[in-house]
Parts: sequence; structure tokens; C-alpha cells
Amino acid sequence: MKLAMIGFGQAGGKVVDKFVEYDRERNAGIVRAAVAVNSAKADLLGLKNIPKDQRVLIGQSRVKGHGVGADNELGAEIAEEDIDEVQGAIDSIPVHEVDAFLVVSGLGGGTGSGGAPVLAKHLKRIYTEPVYGIGILPGSDEGGIYTLNAARSFQTFVREVDNLLVFDNDAWRKTGESVQGGYDEINEEIVNRFGVLFGAGEVKDGQEVAESVVDSSEIINTLAGGGVSTVGYASEGVEPRKNKGGGLLSRLTGGDEPDDNLDTAHTTNRITSLVRKAALGRLTLPCEIEGAERALLVLAGPPEHLNRKGIERGRKWIEEQTGSMEVRGGDYPIPGAGKVASVILLSGVTNVPRIKELQQVAIEAQDNIEEIRQESDSNLENLINDDEDELESLF
Repeated sequence: MKLAMIGFGQAGGKVVDKFVEYDRERNAGIVRAAVAVNSAKADLLGLKNIPKDQRVLIGQSRVKGHGVGADNELGAEIAEEDIDEVQGAIDSIPVHEVDAFLVVSGLGGGTGSGGAPVLAKHLKRIYTEPVYGIGILPGSDEGGIYTLNAARSFQTFVREVDNLLVFDNDAWRKTGESVQGGYDEINEEIVNRFGVLFGAGEVKDGQEVAESVVDSSEIINTLAGGGVSTVGYASEGVEPRKNKGGGLLSRLTGGDEPDDNLDTAHTTNRITSLVRKAALGRLTLPCEIEGAERALLVLAGPPEHLNRKGIERGRKWIEEQTGSMEVRGGDYPIPGAGKVASVILLSGVTNVPRIKELQQVAIEAQDNIEEIRQESDSNLENLINDDEDELESLF
């Protein structure tokens, strides 16, 4: 799937920067164009892979390149005011070569959480291609203002995009891990999971053709209908076969060696096991998979370690677990890869404790804000700039 990726804010910019590196190293053909947008000049200068002419500094007249200080209302205002500058960078994207836009943002800060929904709305108004979002939820230990920002931004972002794929930092940060080390590892996890998902179907000349093709239309159809999505992932190391044909005919017939039938049985069992691990393990957004509206299964790895029987078994198992009749599946052959990976996209999930928690925070905060407004508009403005401890006690 060919994407135009736009990282909004610090977290979004870093993730897109990592995506560009991933794409280049694997020649995956996912990132057709990449743009970073921020109100903090230092964050843009810290990027390594996004071209400098595709880095957009917004809000210079308001915040002088120093960021918005976790004020996502100000982030939204700046995005509205400077949307033409962002559009200027987007104008250089060859949209006719793009399957979809992907807006990536952390939901806890100020620039991204406020601006990403504004940009998504703008893109949907102008272009016919789908506009998806990757929203990164802050950890619960990051402070009350970040939780409040996430609660507000999530509700807006999910409304403005065609589908919001969510990654919850709370489920991925390790105890005692440094903040920087934790975020670097989280960014790696995000890119690995979504990289395999979006990379499926992007076959170059001379590459192995998938036995059961997963192309951009399969991903688009799975994400159709809007709502919230989560992604599961599991992998297992394998020894790729050398000097051995592993093409489509070999996988359909079982090959011509006497032990290939045993290999096929082992391959099938490995695939079904990886499918279960991906669905029932750590999802990007932890939730109950039962009730998911749609799902997509992608098996990636050396062609000789993939087969149709295993993928079909895995697909049927997902149907049983989710109760959905819209479960698609296919393979993504990567000759010479040292592992087999199972990626499951679950779209339209509803039983998500973390989202319910955020919605409750938003409701309580809104009630408090209305009370404050009745007392004094100036008090509300002061509260927006209060420190985290005061906001935590208030909300």
C-alpha cells in the first residue's frame, strides 16, 4: 500500500521518520512521500530521514518556534491558521500514486493532538483518497494534562479520519525503562507492525508473487466503516531454504522432495500458532477481539514457510473468535527473511477499556470546564496553563 505519511507534532514526526528509514532499508515501497509538521523548531531539526524541504514549522507568529507547551487548543488554532503552509508541502506529493493518506500523531501533547484532527479534516475535504490516522496514547504516568489532551483529541481525531489505528503507550512501556529508551522501542514496535501490514501487496519486478494476494484494496475494505482499529503481531525465527525453489507451484503441490509433506504440515501448524499469538497477545490497543467488525490477516516471511492451508485455518479461527464474517487473509512473501510474522488488523473494535477510561475523563473534564466558565473565563485560561499536579487534582 502506497502512503503519503504526515507526522504531526513530536511523536508523529519521529514515527514517520522511522517509517522512512524502515522503507528505505527494506525497499518496501510503502512511503511514497513523507512530511513532518511541528510548532517546535528543535523537533524538526532532530529528524534524520524526512527531507528538510518537507519539514513544516507552523505557528511562528504565535510561539516563535518553541512549541505550544502541551496546550492542544492552541495547537489546533495554529494548525487552522497555518494550514496553507502545510498544504504547500502536500502539494509536492504525487497524489495520483498514493493509495491513502496517513496522519500520525501523539495524542497527549499539544501540537499533534490539536493539529492532527484539523489536518485530517482538511485532507478529507480536498482529496478523494482515504485519510487514516495513527494515534499514540500517552502512558498514564505521563501526567494529567496529557491524559486530558488524549481524551479530547481522541474524540475529535476518530471523527475526522476514515479509521483511527491506535497505539497505547501504557501497554508497552516497561517498568524502570528510561523515557527516551522507552519511546525509541515503542517507535520500533509501531513501525514493525504497521510496516508489515502496509507492505503486503507491494511487489517489485522479479519479486515473489503472493499465493493469496493482499493488496491495498483489502486494507481499505478492512478499514472501511470508520471507528478504531488495533493490530496484533507475532513472529518466529526460521531458516530460509537455500537453492530451493519456493514459488507458487511448489507451495500448491507440496514440492517434489519426499519430506515436503511433513514440511507443509509443520508450516501449517506454525502459521495457526502465530495467528493465535498475534490475536491473543499484546495488541497495539489492548481490547477484547470479540465483536470486531472486520479483520485482515497477513502472513509474511520466506515463501517456502507460507502456505494457503495455514492461512485459511488462521482466517477461520479469527472468524470464530471475532464473530465477524468480514475476515480477509493472505501472504506477503519475503525471500531470504529470517522469520515468519503474523499481523492481524482488527477494525471497528468496541470493547476497549482504555477508550472507555478516556471517554470518562473527557466527560468529567467537560463538566468541570463548564462550571469554571460560569465563574470566569479568565480562570479557565489560567487553568489551561497550570502545571500537571493542579490539573490532576482538578480532573
